[in-house]
Amino acid sequence: MPNAETLIVGSYNIHKAVGSDYRRDPHRTIAVIREIGADLVALQEVDRRFGDRRGVLDLAMLLQATGLRPVPLSDRLGDLAHGWHGNLILFRNAELEDARVITLPGLEPRGAIVADLRFKAGHLRVIAAHLGLLKGSRLTQARRLAAEIDDGRPTLMMGDLNEWRRGPGCSLMPLKTGLGAAHSARSVASFPARRPTLPLDRIIGSQRAQIQSLDPHDTPLSRLASDHLPIRARIRLTA
Repeated sequence: MPNAETLIVGSYNIHKAVGSDYRRDPHRTIAVIREIGADLVALQEVDRRFGDRRGVLDLAMLLQATGLRPVPLSDRLGDLAHGWHGNLILFRNAELEDARVITLPGLEPRGAIVADLRFKAGHLRVIAAHLGLLKGSRLTQARRLAAEIDDGRPTLMMGDLNEWRRGPGCSLMPLKTGLGAAHSARSVASFPARRPTLPLDRIIGSQRAQIQSLDPHDTPLSRLASDHLPIRARIRLTA
């Protein structure tokens, strides 16, 4: 039998900690992340959009509440920002081998993080991104990110990919094909949080990072804390 480990992973657009009640409440956001109970989380919209673009979370409080620490980024949009174009990867019980940021093509300023982590059972590459609103930009961005897929290690693509299509017209096909998941990638509705109908948030695994379950994290608090629901997956790493 191949060596394998099951991990819980999540993706969450926190909407700058502004909930569906239009209140900014970072403590509520941290509480939802704690509810998810994941070993690895990709966050989007962790920084304010304008001004000094400071991060909206208390990272020390987040660590204490969840055990999750951020992947350190050497290049950021501002000294006070948590993430890269609003993206942040959180992890626990793993060793960080490498992390880098990518500026994505398109009409809007967008970016992604690529992190290589070593968990107990082996290595995992995580690509975290928040893709553009225009289909043409998403397709170009998906092609760029497909170049970061490593055939030599299990790879996960996570984030708010702003795509609701599931079939041939889906702008994520370059990623799905590159991950070997074109015919098996699953999706769940996550937006809007109070009445989710669109699968904008995605977790896509390669053949060696197999998704065993994928569900929205739907609780009274998560419906209130952001305009997106978090999504949560159980994945199986194989060596």
